[in-house]
Amino acid sequence: MITYVIETLIKILLVVLIFSALGGFATYVERKLLAFFQRRLGPMVVGPFGILQVLADGIKLFTKEDVVPSGANRIIFRIAPIITAATAFIAMAPIPFFPEFEAFGMVIRPIIADINVAVLFVLGVGAVGLYGPLLGGISANSKWSILGAARATVQLLSFEVVSGLSLLAPIMLVGSLSLIDINQYQSGGVGNWLIFSQPLAFLLFLLAGYAELNRTPFDLLEHEAEIVAGYATEYSGMRWGMFFIGEYASMITLAFLVSLLFLGGFNPLGFIPGGIAIILKVVFFIFLFMWVRAAYPHIRPDQLMGLCWRVLFPLALLNLLITGLISLGGSV
Repeated sequence: MITYVIETLIKILLVVLIFSALGGFATYVERKLLAFFQRRLGPMVVGPFGILQVLADGIKLFTKEDVVPSGANRIIFRIAPIITAATAFIAMAPIPFFPEFEAFGMVIRPIIADINVAVLFVLGVGAVGLYGPLLGGISANSKWSILGAARATVQLLSFEVVSGLSLLAPIMLVGSLSLIDINQYQSGGVGNWLIFSQPLAFLLFLLAGYAELNRTPFDLLEHEAEIVAGYATEYSGMRWGMFFIGEYASMITLAFLVSLLFLGGFNPLGFIPGGIAIILKVVFFIFLFMWVRAAYPHIRPDQLMGLCWRVLFPLALLNLLITGLISLGGSV
């Protein structure tokens, strides 16, 4: 029992430290990629090729004055960033990042908690993350923050419906909510990947994920051209950084989820070992997130809601109906 507790605590510490560092490094990669797409240099001054810009940004965040606006609800204002960062990391608990491996004579399972309702847990914790921007925006005593909080509520709740419905179809095929079971279901090779039997569910879940992560072209929660920085307008220093780290940690979580749910997870890919295969898939999706940001402009809030309720929601229901009929026909 003690060994299990110590092992779990070590895994939690490693996940927080590694993904916090990866979130910071992702900001550097994104700035360089955006610069490449827009024919600029990006960070170049601090360190070779600007690589130490990440360290400089970290020092700035930790040393910048933490300002609480006058008239703000000080307690809620301070708690909101913690909610965003905490839920981003808690959602990683049931995700199997790599296949089992042996080290120092011990079998290591790269997962914090193997629960049989992992998909439901991740979606539920992600939904709780809504309270971060919502409470932060409402408590700040700023009209820009309130507008960002209102958009957060409408946008995130709407697209959670689409992401949940889109996942019901592949779950019906697998018969389990465990991410390890879903990964094993696709272990027969590329032909068994769920993206081929559920291509519409894959597209719907990916689009809903973009919106829930507040990624361009769906970044209406902090649209700088309209509402300055939205719910985060009044934040500074490390409290602003916690919103930022939570967003990038959630982006990495989504990349792992899509890889596990639709692209064979950590199963070997030909001659490529499973651990390397899932890293390649995750890197591809993170690159895709950044590529989309460079390629597409912002859309209006009414266009976003129209896309959700008039297009994606009916398609998710239709896909669920078709999958249910095919499953029913197959069982008969």
